[in-house]
Amino acid sequence: MAWATITKERWPGGVVPNVTDYEAARAGFSWADARAALDGLPGGRGLNIAHEAVDRHAAGATAGKVAVRWLRRDGTVEDATYAELAERTDRFASALGALGVRSGDAVFTLLGRVPELWVTALGTLKATAVFAPLYAAYGPEPVRERLVRGEGRVLVTTPTLYRRRVEPIRDRLPALAHVLLVGPPDGEPPAGTRWFDEVVAAAPGGFEIPATDPEAPAIVHFTSGTTGTPKGAVHVHEAVVAHHATGAIALDLHPDDVFWCTADPGWVTGTSYGIVAPLTHGVTVVVDEGDFDADRWCRILAEQRVTVWYTSPTALRMLRRAGPEAIGGHDLSALRLVASVGEPLDPDLVAWGMEVLGHPVHDSWWQTETGGIMIANLAGCEIRPGSMGRPLPGIEVAVLARGDDGRAAAAVDGSVQELGPDEAGELALRPGWPSMFRGYLHDDERYAACFAGGWYLTGDVVRRDVEGWIWFVGRADDVITSAGHLIGPVEVEQTLRQHPAVVDAGVVGVPDEVAGELVKAYVVVRPDLPVTEELVSDVLAFARRRLGPTVAPRSIEVVDDLPHTRSGKIVRRVLRARARGLAEDDRSTPEAPL
Repeated sequence: MAWATITKERWPGGVVPNVTDYEAARAGFSWADARAALDGLPGGRGLNIAHEAVDRHAAGATAGKVAVRWLRRDGTVEDATYAELAERTDRFASALGALGVRSGDAVFTLLGRVPELWVTALGTLKATAVFAPLYAAYGPEPVRERLVRGEGRVLVTTPTLYRRRVEPIRDRLPALAHVLLVGPPDGEPPAGTRWFDEVVAAAPGGFEIPATDPEAPAIVHFTSGTTGTPKGAVHVHEAVVAHHATGAIALDLHPDDVFWCTADPGWVTGTSYGIVAPLTHGVTVVVDEGDFDADRWCRILAEQRVTVWYTSPTALRMLRRAGPEAIGGHDLSALRLVASVGEPLDPDLVAWGMEVLGHPVHDSWWQTETGGIMIANLAGCEIRPGSMGRPLPGIEVAVLARGDDGRAAAAVDGSVQELGPDEAGELALRPGWPSMFRGYLHDDERYAACFAGGWYLTGDVVRRDVEGWIWFVGRADDVITSAGHLIGPVEVEQTLRQHPAVVDAGVVGVPDEVAGELVKAYVVVRPDLPVTEELVSDVLAFARRRLGPTVAPRSIEVVDDLPHTRSGKIVRRVLRARARGLAEDDRSTPEAPL
């Protein structure tokens, strides 16, 4: 589909986008100006994320505005105004002090999308302790590994999760001093735990945020990417400058917006853009405690009058699969921006959004390590379907030549080679943006390996066209080299999904003595279709017509489902292991790498 067919609208709901001239925005941007847009702590006492997200609004005209609206699983709705959120997070910060928690101590959560998670996150930041969210789906060993690496002193979780995930390993968590259980106090809590509500209710309000060094650690997100042990990426309070700026630039947030980010807060998107960025803009944040359900999600968009929706391509594909009837009858007229993150956005989803939701889907790209959006298709500018977009103002990128290992190659003197337009290489970012991670916990060597020649190396292979748009090819360890040709699995997967019988697709390279690697595809087909040799042949022929014989898969295997991270990325490491006949234990699925 030609990119020129999708252009900016004038303007949904009469709201003029924050950026309508990309080049002018880049030329006029500075991180110093972005910092000046925030208040800072009173009296020049530094910069604290929770103050910018909550307290400065609670002290002003928006004190009575709904900050967060939680839609509970049982159908009830719980609201917290900015003033109420400030009071609840004050009490939690005071409670941490009463527990002996000091600046820099780690406070972990093992929770779903419940109010206590927001209170814990923001109260921890007020207390200048370090917030570390975990996925509620983790088993005991991943929980133990992260709590030990992060030296977790406090854990907030539920009675059920505690008994299943924590109690069996409690004696192997030497730093864990306090476990607070979320839920109505129901008798005596398990040994070694206390009720969250009782501890917080006993603490005084009126907490004064202590002086906060902008470079003080604030948040740790654990990520292992597709291989290796968990890495604890450390972010500092200064990151809020990037959260606020990118919320305005990439997500086009305005004070009157109703914003919904569908990401779990255990994933960096759920924290950076589910908690911090929207609250710094004083918007109302909608949070759905439930899991994906097409009708429920459409009702939320309509009934909550959501204006800006940040979700994933996987969620959009599931919504599309539910059919037009899932959306029909729902009034989505309040919606003015749909943005996507977590995995490459299929070009046809951009057009589907335009046709069905009334708006094209705007792709964005970033990583746990970047802490905030780096590249995006902006609301007020043209979209090129299939492209990640262009670097945001304040972000400098390069495409670097790669060595035999697939990663950017540094010369003996440490220099790197920048590639020209349309050459595939490793995406690199010039360090210096405020949300850039400051290190990996207890792993300086691993952190140092992320940089070369004055650039942060992302591990993603891309190409940049002559006009500066970035196109994703694949992860460095996912790109397939077949008979001298560089093949990006994403392009092949996107093409396979366009076949009417294919629901999902994953592509990997398998060893070949002659070509080096051959392209193999795993596909999930519609459940109403029988899997036959004719169907597989038709999909293969479809791919060859679209991609040519060099790029198209040499073989296709139909499977019931594909391994995905929680952010929706296909875990190709698992597929490669399957193709090589490795044991199931050797191809376990890691957590979301973004």
